[in-house]
Amino acid sequence: MLTTFLGAIAVLVLLFVMMGVKIVHQGYRYTIEHFGRFVRVAQPGFNFVPPFFYRVGHKINMMEQVLDIPGQEIITKDNAMVAVDGVVFFQVLDAAKAAYEVSDVYMAILALSTTNLRTVMGSMDLDETLSKRDEINARLLNVVDHATEAWGVKITRVELKDIRPPADIVNAMTRQMKAEREKRASILESEGARQNDINRAEGQKQGQILEAEGRKEAAFRDAEARERSAQAEANATKSVSDAIEGGSVQAINYFIAQKYVEAIGLFATSPNAKTILFPVEATQLMGTLGGIGELAREALSGESSRTPAKPAVPKAPVIPVVPRVQG
Repeated sequence: MLTTFLGAIAVLVLLFVMMGVKIVHQGYRYTIEHFGRFVRVAQPGFNFVPPFFYRVGHKINMMEQVLDIPGQEIITKDNAMVAVDGVVFFQVLDAAKAAYEVSDVYMAILALSTTNLRTVMGSMDLDETLSKRDEINARLLNVVDHATEAWGVKITRVELKDIRPPADIVNAMTRQMKAEREKRASILESEGARQNDINRAEGQKQGQILEAEGRKEAAFRDAEARERSAQAEANATKSVSDAIEGGSVQAINYFIAQKYVEAIGLFATSPNAKTILFPVEATQLMGTLGGIGELAREALSGESSRTPAKPAVPKAPVIPVVPRVQG
């Protein structure tokens, strides 16, 4: 009897110990209650909770969690109906508050996020709701996090997943975007044409400037050439004058022959005369050429003291010009 009694006691003790052993997994916290009153939080690992007198009240997930905000229709400030859904990221920081300050923390966060989403987006125009998602997320995060602080919950992020305007508004926005892009294309095209005209005018300006500089340089060089030619002519005239003064008549013969040949050349290049008939006395031409040859020999021999025979000055030939005009 004693052995049986002791065995029964041992079994009861073993059952009592086994019922009181609680293993808490990492990322969770258990609230321990004594006759329904919260006394402590069981940490991850081995915990002994005496049965019958103590029990586990709530098992709280302390990891960051994601809660979906179901899709809902919201009326914006400019009376546009949009469908919106999103997600909320949160983490429980105080297991006791999350268990005993609110009855259902998940439903509370969902309801709070839904109502504040309507409040925030209802105070904005449709264009603002589509273009200012970051501002909406920040405002929701600030409001919801402040409200859940008393529950021991930290709201880490609030994100809008989708904003769906009505089909007619989408079509109107598409037409508006197309018109805006066509407007930008027209502006860019006109700017390109304007820039092209400016570049072309600038190129013509530079071309005219370079052409004027070229004419200026050419005129300068022509003037310099005429100056040198006049200087050479003056030197030649002075040399002839010195030769005549020194008694050399061959120089004046050369000078007259040169002018004579130039005058004949002017007759030939006249635009009003198609045919020119004139007699040329061979003796006068030979005399002129002889004078030129005598002058050359005198220059080569260097006999400046020799007094040449005085040749007869050739008479200027009478040149009758008979113009023949065609047409």
